[in-house]
Order: sequence, then C-alpha cells, then structure tokens
Amino acid sequence: MTTPSAPWTYPPVEVGLVGAGPWARAMHGRMLAAGPETALSAVWARRPEAAQETAAPYGARVAASFDELLDHCEAVAFAVPPAVQAELAPRAARAGKALLLEKPLGPDLAAARRVADAVQDAGVVSQLVLTKRYHPATDAFLEAARAAEITGARSCYLHGAFLGGEFATGWRLEHGALLDLGPHLLDLLDTAVGPITAVRSTGDSRRWIELSCEHENGAVSQASLSGAVAVPHTLTRIDLFGPEQPLSYDTAGIDHEECWPILRRAFATAVRTGRPTALDATRGLYLQRLIEQAVRSNADGSAG
Repeated sequence: MTTPSAPWTYPPVEVGLVGAGPWARAMHGRMLAAGPETALSAVWARRPEAAQETAAPYGARVAASFDELLDHCEAVAFAVPPAVQAELAPRAARAGKALLLEKPLGPDLAAARRVADAVQDAGVVSQLVLTKRYHPATDAFLEAARAAEITGARSCYLHGAFLGGEFATGWRLEHGALLDLGPHLLDLLDTAVGPITAVRSTGDSRRWIELSCEHENGAVSQASLSGAVAVPHTLTRIDLFGPEQPLSYDTAGIDHEECWPILRRAFATAVRTGRPTALDATRGLYLQRLIEQAVRSNADGSAG
C-alpha cells in the first residue's frame, strides 16, 4: 500500500455503513465521508439513535433497515461484532455490493467461511480493515523483511482496553485477544517471516495468550497477546532475528491517522477497477484458519 498522490479521477464510491458504535464513529464514518474516493451515503444500526448520531455530521441518510441501506449504496462497510458481520455480509455480497470488512470475518471458522464463500460466489470486491497494513512504516518493515534471512521472531500486541471503557464490548470480553488482536499479528508475522504452517497456543485469550508459529521456511515465531493488561500505551512490536542484525517494527511512534487515506484509496480503487487487494476475504479466511488452529491446540492441551 502506498500513500495516495495522484488525483482521484473516478466518481466517489457510495458506501453504506453498518454499525454506529465507537469504532464506527471514530474511524469508519469519518474516513468514508472525507473522500474524495468515497462518500458516506447511509448508516444503519440496530439502535436508530446511534445511527443518527453517526450519520448527522456528514449529512448521510439514516436507513430504517439493512435492506434500505443496500438500496442506497454500492459498497458496504461493517463496524459491528463478528457474529453480526458474518450474518449480514453474505446478504450484501449476494446483493452485488463491495465489502469493507472488519477482522475477524466471523466469530468462528464456519462463519468466516460463509462470508468468504459468499464473496467468491458473488464475485464482489472485498477488503479487510487490518489497520496497520495501511501505514507506510509497515510497508517499509515488510519490504526490509522480504530481503532478510529470518531464523526466528518474537512479537507482542498488548493493551488494556478490555479492562474497561467503550471497547470492553461483549464479544471481545467473551473471546479475548486471540480473536480481536490475533488477526493483526498473525497477518504481519505471516507476511514478514513467511507463510505460517502451524500454530499452537497456551494461556487464556481473555487474560494472556502465547502463540508459537511454524513457518514454511523453517523459521519459528512467537506472539504474546493480551487486551487485559495495564500498560501506558498499546504495545505492538515485532523483532526478526537471523544471521544479520535484528529487524524491528514498533507502532509506538506511528500516527494511525496516516492509515485512513491509504485504506480509503485502496478500497475505492479496488471497487472501481474490480481488482481487490491481497487483503481480501480470502486473506481473512486464511487468518481465521490459523486462529482456529490456535484454539484447538489450546483445547487439546487443556484436555491432556
């Protein structure tokens, strides 16, 4: 992904937003309304008053139903819990709408497969909101990693949002960091180190969980995940080791505001050209398979 530079010459993509929670207000609505590549055409949420609050600053329509939202957009962005996304995204795909999807695709592998299958069957464009993949610093790290010989890697994604506040929501508290933070870190490790062939986990996803990953090239990586630890700021770090000096990636110094124009341009370009990026629903299903491996290995270990 690269920072947009050339003028946008296509008509803006009319995007309907599903969801009106904190993330929808803080990111999706604001990003989609900013243009010029997209326009926020409508908002639908199960709480009409929340939808009104999200839509009002941008003059977007408040849809009375999901079907009404589909009538007033050419693409749909989801900012809802995984189970809700897995229920509604296939309907949007069957209606011919491009999809901007949150991670994970669904609450489990079967639900994620239904989303990915619907996208493939309908032939619509899809894209995942893997936030950090849309930052120039991430591009630079991954480019450097491609040129490095990597023997092993250590990584972490840690924060305290599950301890309280607006992001301590039901599905996050139920499933924990593996389902919420795992897709980010697994995607980065898989891309930086090499395709992951096996994942094992230990610990409690609602408190602290450790992942051990085996990669196709023989490298081994480890990942620590928690959303329930008191840290001064979110810690997202990857260190790659090999015969040369370590290569490190740390998000502490990056400005996430730089991600949104890149994400928006990538999605709109994919919609207008019909060519999705590599971060599509197929990628989301791949990441969900890795998460399922981790879940099963932990359950098998506990049973033993």
